[in-house]
Amino acid sequence: MTTIGVYDSGVGGLSVLRALLAEIPEVRFVYVADSAHAPYGARPPADVVDRALHIGQRLRREHAIDALVVACNTATAHAIDALRGQHPALPVVGVEPALKPAAALTRTGHVGVLATQGTVHSGRFRRLRVSVEADATRPLHFSVQACEGLADAIERFDETAVRQRCQHHLAALYEAGKGLPAIDTLVLGCTHYPFAADALNDLCGPAVTLVETGAPVARRTRSVLSLGPLACATSAPPPVLLLSSGPGSGLVRAAERWLDRSAVVGAWCASPSAGQPAGWAMQT
Repeated sequence: MTTIGVYDSGVGGLSVLRALLAEIPEVRFVYVADSAHAPYGARPPADVVDRALHIGQRLRREHAIDALVVACNTATAHAIDALRGQHPALPVVGVEPALKPAAALTRTGHVGVLATQGTVHSGRFRRLRVSVEADATRPLHFSVQACEGLADAIERFDETAVRQRCQHHLAALYEAGKGLPAIDTLVLGCTHYPFAADALNDLCGPAVTLVETGAPVARRTRSVLSLGPLACATSAPPPVLLLSSGPGSGLVRAAERWLDRSAVVGAWCASPSAGQPAGWAMQT
């Protein structure tokens, strides 16, 4: 059976896993939350690369994955080239802020982008932005806001803090775009941010369309693995294995809350204990 590894700094990548489960339910997934080292957004790029290479090696060695989905915008921005260099025969799929889809959707030509500091200041994001702007056939402007603290508030399930962070960063985004046509499309440039969609929709109103990356990443993963169209299911889908490099209670809670199928989890993660490998723990 095909096994796909999926990893993020924490629970945000579950938004991508949710889309993968809908698109490719017939494969086995191993999800890693690198919770002991989260959040990635403010970490030095070298640290993000080191974590990516460590996780990639362990997923290949211990779970024989057939593909790896980097379900983290910051890790994709800083580490995907290193991962592909270390594992040239392994399909590695990353995520990037959905600037291209947003450019096609916007009616006003003004797109807002919410992302982590690590993504906003990465060369990969700058190149993507320049490319999309250069290909535009009409005036197009991206207003970009680095959202300090938002991913952390989502990790902590602090709905009050999530709303406050969203309100603060949206205010800064709109202030930066003064004098331009209204923002009508908002790119969620971190895989955590779809879990703040209720607050963002409430604050932005119905005139703004939120754009995330889960579904396109899932379709891309099916394509790179050359998997055919999904046939009618005749048996229960394989269980999903969830692992964490830190305490697992947050991952358990997030999966129970945000994954579409309550029966997908075959093993929960746990805090490391005596006799377990440091930074990699699970219980069945």
